[in-house]
Amino acid sequence: MGRARMSLRNVRSELSVWFVVACGGLLLASQGCLGESTDIELDAKANKIHQIDSLNLLLYTFLLTLTVLTIWLFKHRRVSWLHETGLAVIYGLIVGAIIRYAGTTTPITHVTVDPQLDARFNQSLPPDTLWLLFPGKLEPVDANSPQTPVRANKTYSYSFRGEVAKLEENEIDLKATFDPEIFFNIILPPIIFHAGYSLKRKYFFRNLGAILTFAIIGTTLSAFLIGALMYGFVQMMPNLSASFTFLDTLYFGALISPTDPLTILAIFSDMHVDVNLYALVFGESVLNDAVSLVLSGAIQNYGEHYSSSGDFESHAFLRSVGNFFSVFFLSLVIGASMGCCTALMTKFTHIRDFPLLESALFVLMSYSTFLIAEAAELTGVVAVLFCGICQAHYTYNNLSDDSRTRTKQIFELLNFLAENFIFSYIGVSMFTFPKHHFDPLFIFTGFMCAAIGRAINIYPLSALLNIARKPKISWNFQHMLFFAGLRGAMSFALAIRNTVSDARQAMLTTTSLIVIATVIVQGGASNFLLNWLKIPVGVDDEREVLPYQGVRSDLENQDSEGATTPGGTRRGNEKAVLARVWGNFDTRFMKPLLTHSRPTLLETLPVCLSPLARLLTTTEQLTQEGPTRRADSDSDLCIDEDDRTSRGDSSIRRNSINRPKLRK
Repeated sequence: MGRARMSLRNVRSELSVWFVVACGGLLLASQGCLGESTDIELDAKANKIHQIDSLNLLLYTFLLTLTVLTIWLFKHRRVSWLHETGLAVIYGLIVGAIIRYAGTTTPITHVTVDPQLDARFNQSLPPDTLWLLFPGKLEPVDANSPQTPVRANKTYSYSFRGEVAKLEENEIDLKATFDPEIFFNIILPPIIFHAGYSLKRKYFFRNLGAILTFAIIGTTLSAFLIGALMYGFVQMMPNLSASFTFLDTLYFGALISPTDPLTILAIFSDMHVDVNLYALVFGESVLNDAVSLVLSGAIQNYGEHYSSSGDFESHAFLRSVGNFFSVFFLSLVIGASMGCCTALMTKFTHIRDFPLLESALFVLMSYSTFLIAEAAELTGVVAVLFCGICQAHYTYNNLSDDSRTRTKQIFELLNFLAENFIFSYIGVSMFTFPKHHFDPLFIFTGFMCAAIGRAINIYPLSALLNIARKPKISWNFQHMLFFAGLRGAMSFALAIRNTVSDARQAMLTTTSLIVIATVIVQGGASNFLLNWLKIPVGVDDEREVLPYQGVRSDLENQDSEGATTPGGTRRGNEKAVLARVWGNFDTRFMKPLLTHSRPTLLETLPVCLSPLARLLTTTEQLTQEGPTRRADSDSDLCIDEDDRTSRGDSSIRRNSINRPKLRK
């Protein structure tokens, strides 16, 4: 009997042990399933985000593909009243409207957090990141341990995106937009570099005085005038007067002043418009982007760092002016220095024996210029622009034939895709970007002030230039310059960079509408205006023969040895004095130093510097016969044969009789 009771107790104890083990196993299994379930949910969320991102990229890829096919159709049918950028905007508007009004809604989960009061942060200056603590379940501990169970809390970081415009946001609306920094760090650099790399420097330097006047003085004058007019009108708008300060309207004037006349330049190229008019329009558009960006930065610095109050302060204004010139000059120096460094690398190494490595070095050095300037708190756009000019003038001469073709084609392709992407995005964002503020009166005032600012840029400065300029800028040319004031990528990129306040949101909406209207309306009417103003077309111009022809190769790559008037007379001595001085210095010192051109530094430097000159002279330079030059895209464009002979240098005329022509 005792043994039976003993065995029954043993069985009960064993069952108790097994029951405890089973319960523990079930508990661990449930926790494992919970962890696995959490991982599955997170994986599903990551896959959903990946799917939306892919759909987003597919959307813009489809828009670019449709734009390319339509461009081909228009070229095949010889349709010239609508440019590719206008097409991209129209397609973007259509797709944006479809997403906005016909797309499916995928709601986004959100948690409303009421933060504690902190003197460091407020509505105007929110924190950069938010750490959100989610309490977890109690973690089991050893039964023999005196410690109490603890919770497995997890902290997640959320980045600042901006003020919530509406609560009914959906996933595709947000994913159809991009971080504004993408435009400045990825989209804009190839556009600006291509503008400098494809610049026809011959006519740029020939019209250098007028271009600098329009781009620097004119853009600054236009920005301040637009800012003053907008401030006066805004004070009469009760719904906006409290949101806008004078600095806000001045910033709007700076961002709306740069021009982007791609449509008109394409028509100029197709119709062979007078090269000086082309140079004025293209040269101004290249430089005023850089000027506008530096000017907007100076205005922001005035409000953030220099002015202690909202009123005008003379010392703060002078510091902002100094900041403007110092940033512009230092950015220029960085860009030119990086271009010269690349030229020296390609001259004194044999990397040209490996064209792929040579092209890779060229692209990396060019993009590094932008990043160096931005890291130094300067302006990468200015740096990469002048880097492109130096790369074209010096480095291009040292490249192998494969690298020349490859770099030209790469940046032409990147420029084409980037420009059309931006204009497609402008159209899509009109319906999907959540930070728009539509005010009809402000929009109308913005259009009017932008036109007035453009007129003040062109007509008074043209009259001032015509006092000493030969040939003078005719009234018809002035009207065409005024009409060529299309707004584009730079204005939109500056406007979308900060859209936190109501004032900045109104600026973005107005800027987007101005860009859309000018690209479609003015771009489409430019052909008609050329005929109405009787602008000379079909002007003879020797063209540069390149080993490839791109979709828009005629736009930037045409070049000639000299220009002719409609009557056929040669314009040989129209070059700016500054350009002639620089041309002589460039021919005697810079090109022999940075390229394989002649005369060498052994011929131009003093005898006492002969050891240094020999060190900086390559064998290729010494073995060349005569002052032959490698056929770069613009030759010695700062100063040419006719400019020298027109000043009476007969020796050069005699020496050039037997000189082979590099371009036919």
